[in-house]
Amino acid sequence: MTSPFSYLKHVREEFTHIVWPSNRTALSHTLVVIFIAIAIALLVGLLDYLFGLVVSQIASA
Repeated sequence: MTSPFSYLKHVREEFTHIVWPSNRTALSHTLVVIFIAIAIALLVGLLDYLFGLVVSQIASA
């Protein structure tokens, strides 16, 4: 078992190996994620509406 100070030293060393994305890359990836989330939400909403119509037609028959 290592000491907490040794652990934190290794964590700090590992942080030097991280390659952070540029602001432009981070922004473009964020916009892609938002677009995909909106598209999926719209698709699920549309399917929910359509299945609701089908079920209401079956229930009223």
